[in-house]
Order: sequence, then C-alpha cells, then structure tokens
Amino acid sequence: MEKQDQVSNNSRGSGGQPATVDHEKLNQFLGRFVADLGATLHAPTVIIGDKLGLYRAMAGAGELTSSEIASRTGTSERYVREWLASQAASGYVMYNHLSKKYWLSPEQAFTLADEASPAFLPGAFYIAASVFKDEPHILEAFKTGKGLGWHEHDSDLFTGTEKFFRPGYAGNLVSSWLPALDGVVPKLERGGTVADVGCGHGSSTIIMAKAYPSSRFVGYDIHGPSIETARMEAERQGLGDRVRFEVAAASSYPGEGFDLVTVFDALHDMGDPVGAASHVLHSLKPEGTWMLVEPYANERLEENLNPVGRIFYSASTAICTGASLSQEVGLALGAQAGDSRLREVVTRGGFTRFRRAAQTPFNRVFEARA
Repeated sequence: MEKQDQVSNNSRGSGGQPATVDHEKLNQFLGRFVADLGATLHAPTVIIGDKLGLYRAMAGAGELTSSEIASRTGTSERYVREWLASQAASGYVMYNHLSKKYWLSPEQAFTLADEASPAFLPGAFYIAASVFKDEPHILEAFKTGKGLGWHEHDSDLFTGTEKFFRPGYAGNLVSSWLPALDGVVPKLERGGTVADVGCGHGSSTIIMAKAYPSSRFVGYDIHGPSIETARMEAERQGLGDRVRFEVAAASSYPGEGFDLVTVFDALHDMGDPVGAASHVLHSLKPEGTWMLVEPYANERLEENLNPVGRIFYSASTAICTGASLSQEVGLALGAQAGDSRLREVVTRGGFTRFRRAAQTPFNRVFEARA
C-alpha cells in the first residue's frame, strides 16, 4: 500500500490531482518499453550485419559456427559471436543449442541477405540511424520552427531511402502499379516519355526503364549527390542512352509533353505540393497520367494509430515535416495525409480526375488526370 501511495502522490492527472497508477497497465507499458529498447539497440547491429556481409555469408550455407562466419567475412570471431547472440535473441537468426551453430531460415535470408528481394529490410535501419545522428538538428528545429532540409541530413538517410523503397518498387511497380493505371502500359510498350520527379538515387526510374525498353526516362531531384549516384547507376546498367538524371525542383523541372509523370513517396516532403501538382499538369500531354505514390494512411488520426502509422508518423516528425518547412510555402502535409487531403492538393493544382488505383500495406498509388 505504501508503494501504491507513493506512485499516486507523484503522479498528477489532467486537473493536477493525484492520479492512481494501475500496476497491471504500468507493467504492460514497461513491457512495451523493454521491447522498444531492445529493438532500438538491435537496429545498429542489422546495419553492421548488412555492411559486413554477415547475413549474406550465412544465406543458404546451413549451420555455421561463429568462427566459420568470421572466416568467411574477414571479421573478428569474438565480435561475430556476440553479434550472433544478439541476432538470435532478436529472432533474426536461428540457433541450435545442441550444435552451438547458427543459420538463416529461408524467410530470414529472403529479407536480410538478398538485396533483390521485394522484402529486403536493412534499408529501414539506415533511415533510423540517420535520425539518431540528426537528433541535435531536429531538436533545434522543434525550438525554432524552422525547417530541416533533405540535404542537411546524414548520408545514411539517402542510402537507407534507396535500400528501403527499392524492394517495394521492384516487387510492385511493373507487376501491379503501372497496370492499374488506365492505358499507361500500352503507351510505355510502344515508346513513351516519362518524368520521375523526386527520383533520389533513381531506383524507380531504372526499374521502369528496364521494363520498357522502347520508352525514354528522365529523373529529377533537388539533391545533387543523389542525382550523381543515379547517373552512375544508370551507366553501370547500360541505360545511359535512354535514361538521364537532372537536378531540378518538382515545381520547375524542364520538359513537357510527357506521357507519364511519377512521384514516389515525395509529394508530402515538398514545400509547395500544390505548385508541384500544377507543374506536373502543365508538363503532361493532354491525355497524360500522373502516378502519385504516397505512404499508406487512413483518413483520420485514430485510424492510423497502429504499427505502420507509428513508423510513418515517427519518420514524418524527424524527416518529412522539416523537409517541407525548409522550402517555400512549407505546407508540411506530413507522411500520413489522408486521401481527401491529397485529393485537395492535386485538384487545387488543376487536375480534375483523381483516384486510388492500387495499394500495399505500406503504399497508396493514385492516378491523376487532367
């Protein structure tokens, strides 16, 4: 009883009165904290496993000792042994307590060791790492209300964004998203022109270019270093004759007469998404299509209070909102803007037709027409 009284006297309700703490609910919350802290501390170990090729060394190799994995990767056995224990405790590798060996299940290998997999996961942890590194700048933005530009973030954000989003694009863009748009695929098969706005490292642009060899593609992004990376990747894949990348903003990129304009997971980062929508409209052919891909969200806040919403609201707090506020207008849509809010932005830009054409657990795909 004494312990209960102490908790009550030190906890205040909304009216400043002592609040009684429910110990069962307290323990449930502490359990959530333990899980969250473990996940937070585990995140850098995933990046280490990716960078050092530890997951790749284990994939398809059967049971291995820590010494065997260290030998395969040129790393220290003692560190690898501790890393393996952390992975096993997190459920990211399997452990045989009889043989004292470790292995990756097919599912773990598919998501942790295969960069071509549509479910490759490590990129998400690079994004999380960038948030920790940028915390002082984010803290200052909270105090001043000023923006934090995309270019001001740690480079792990750019690497992580490409690694995280590329698998989803590879698994869905050609197979389901583009076919969900009215008449777009036949145009690309015959030979169309496409602008990929906010292209980052160019993964989405390159995926489309490889799928439709008769079409020509140009990727635009305001981040110069990302454009340089995209150019190098296009050359490496032998696409330099049909794909080019340019530094340009969404509201002023050059060119017109495009059959298709795409914006992948970037509209909510823009300071003036209405201005961007207007420019997209004027850059399209009269019967052209704008494909807009945004993070999955429901219409109301209470409908987004779930694990996916948790990811996107957290990322929006640290990255997306500040990116928009750092630009002109600074509308700051946020990563969880609902369909009606996006419709408002797109139609204010001059489009008259707007519909959700496809979706995944992480994305909504919209089609906009003049």
